[in-house]
Amino acid sequence: MDLRRIRHFVVLAETLNFRRAAERLHMAQPPLSVSIQKLEAELGTKLFVRAPNGVSLTPSGEAALAEARRLLFHGSQFAQIAQSASDGTGGTLQVGFVGSTTFGMLQKLVPLFRAEYPGVELILREATSARIVQMVEEDSLDVGLVRTPLLRSSAATLVPLERDQFIAALPRSNRLVNKGLLALGDLAEESFIMYARTEAAGLHGAAMLACQQAGFLPRITQEAVQVQTVLALVESGLGVALVPSVMQRFVNDKIVYRALTDFPASAEIGLALIYLPQRETPAARHFRMLACREFPVPGRGM
Repeated sequence: MDLRRIRHFVVLAETLNFRRAAERLHMAQPPLSVSIQKLEAELGTKLFVRAPNGVSLTPSGEAALAEARRLLFHGSQFAQIAQSASDGTGGTLQVGFVGSTTFGMLQKLVPLFRAEYPGVELILREATSARIVQMVEEDSLDVGLVRTPLLRSSAATLVPLERDQFIAALPRSNRLVNKGLLALGDLAEESFIMYARTEAAGLHGAAMLACQQAGFLPRITQEAVQVQTVLALVESGLGVALVPSVMQRFVNDKIVYRALTDFPASAEIGLALIYLPQRETPAARHFRMLACREFPVPGRGM
């Protein structure tokens, strides 16, 4: 059903005069009369009683008027929703994130995005970096905030947001807590809490590379997927761990964080945004641009 004819019907029902209705609609009277006749023919009933001094609604016209107004309202809403999704000011944005982004990055991005794009429904899903990459590739996430390096191939694009490096997390009772300068090699005899090889392959690979470049293979006694879980095991006294420096914000009187004097640059870690350029929605583009603005990295393209 043509919404233009519905609008013609509503305006004529409100004015009960073809001349005034045509003036309000900015059209001539004959096309308006033809439009009403076609609508009546389509509905199979008369909507108006014509008289020399104007028109009046038939019982069918009176019954149809409220529904016609609703149709016009929902038609306008439909157009607004479609337009807002097209320009990225409406619709839904699904964002995957790793747990360590909750130590500052997520708290910064989410309020800013919601303030700048209040019409976008933001859906956040926590997962491992490997799972987030998979979900972006499957189109079940629009963008993801992941830990790097990622030790797998992907058609997705990575945008670095934050560069970081490992520091040592030690139980407060550990013998190295009070050592002056701490080198990575000083941890060679310690029991290690290590990232799981499959679920946290990037952090596992970076930590293993760093240890090997320091001249030792870590003695792994426990494995975990999330950085927070690694810290919980350190807190329990089960061993030491290499954790992103941002985790120092996780204050715990049972854990001591120490910088490492000889940490290799080749084992750098970080946080990045991942997306598929060919499927990027306008809302996802707005989120990416905001993240790049708030987390500038030298030498990074947009």
